[in-house]
Amino acid sequence: MKDKDFVSKIVQRIPPSGIRKYFDLLTDDCISFGVGEPDFPTPDSFRIPALEELKQGRVAYTSNSGDPHLRQLLIRFMLERYELSYPSIDNILITVGASQALDLVFRAILDPGDEVIIHEPSYVAYAPDILLAGGVPVSIETSASNSFRVTPEAIKAAITPRTKAILLAYPNNPTGAILKEEHLQEIAKVISDTDLLVVSDEIYAELTFGGDRHHSIAEMPNMFDRTVVINGFSKAFSMTGWRVGYAAGPKNLISAMRKVHQLTMLCAPTPAQVCAIHALEESFRTDYADMKRMIDEYAVRRAYIIERFNSMGLPCFETDGAFYVFPSIESTGLKSEEFCDRLLAAEKVVMIPGTAFGAFGEGHIRCCYATSMEDIVEGMNRTQRFLGR
Repeated sequence: MKDKDFVSKIVQRIPPSGIRKYFDLLTDDCISFGVGEPDFPTPDSFRIPALEELKQGRVAYTSNSGDPHLRQLLIRFMLERYELSYPSIDNILITVGASQALDLVFRAILDPGDEVIIHEPSYVAYAPDILLAGGVPVSIETSASNSFRVTPEAIKAAITPRTKAILLAYPNNPTGAILKEEHLQEIAKVISDTDLLVVSDEIYAELTFGGDRHHSIAEMPNMFDRTVVINGFSKAFSMTGWRVGYAAGPKNLISAMRKVHQLTMLCAPTPAQVCAIHALEESFRTDYADMKRMIDEYAVRRAYIIERFNSMGLPCFETDGAFYVFPSIESTGLKSEEFCDRLLAAEKVVMIPGTAFGAFGEGHIRCCYATSMEDIVEGMNRTQRFLGR
């Protein structure tokens, strides 16, 4: 029998994650600015009650849509935090992290050949998710010259008769950029006039600095009924490994996503959903005290790391969201991947090349400051020493 390659051509085309490559190279003596994971533990105030319920045997399946009480709490949360008023728990689907929600929405909306506009640099999974659902990702460039904000003009120029949707991801991974209300209003008009669906990844919504709250595209005129908002508990509640995300949007689209979900995943893990319930209830009771403490600490780290990169001669625009900075390394004459490989070899510091987030990321590196201040100071000192050579 002759050897036969049974792997699909689409999967063969998709490169492995540029983030995980560096994650797999970590050793005990490394300082990592690589994986975007809060260094704060899941707070005891909702972790311990969840564990108590686990001891009592609360481990059966939930509804395919997720625990009804959790969905009801999320309706309150989204109204309080983002001024989004969902009429029913049928507008909410609980997923295995925000990543699964993204996979579900593309599989639910795309027919073969449908195009989805994405702005780059962007999270590594967006284009592959679209390809795996039979769609065609259409990339448009953002750059430091306009603070990595996607513009209505660029969106309009990318629209073709085959365009089905646009993906917006702000606050942004890897750049830390945000879209302010006035930017969203301009984009909303283009989308409304061209009758597109919006998939809005807002997993970093609570990590917004500068005094203004996060604004969702779904808040803008004519956008609520054409937007699927993706979010989760990983970043704001420090619950990465619990894997609880959610999608909120029009009932017909959430129903379509649930159909795929029930045939592939059934439901998100019950113990994790219980923890999410306690996270929201505790946050309502304490006015989000745990979340605010975490964000205040990130703000201190953010200011320090931006100042250090700029002082090294690696220009770093002042990010307004998420927990990443995206400095330019063009002055070194190195390509992004070469810079990261050499920094790791010479100083045991892990950063992620900008090209892991698309071709438009060349000339930049992503640095995650969700790590201790002690490690940030040491990591910056090592990076400065590397540049001095």
